[in-house]
Amino acid sequence: MDSSSTHRPEPAFLTLPRAAAYLGISANTLYVWRHRRQGPPSFRMGRRVMYRVAALNEWVDQQEKADSRSNPALNPLNRKPQRRTP
Repeated sequence: MDSSSTHRPEPAFLTLPRAAAYLGISANTLYVWRHRRQGPPSFRMGRRVMYRVAALNEWVDQQEKADSRSNPALNPLNRKPQRRTP
């Protein structure tokens, strides 16, 4: 049996529970973020809430770049001290 015939293509879209598992968070957290219009972009496909895998990856990258522990340019310890003005 050829291994390529048993290989399933990666899905382009994930449902909310699967997107939460993909991100390593609870489905409830992702639901709350969606309700508050926070978190990764989502959309409705019929009655289901869906997440594009590429958008999830891009959102994670943005979160990492916005975190001072991951981005040395944002680390306050890398900045020159500011002088107080009287």
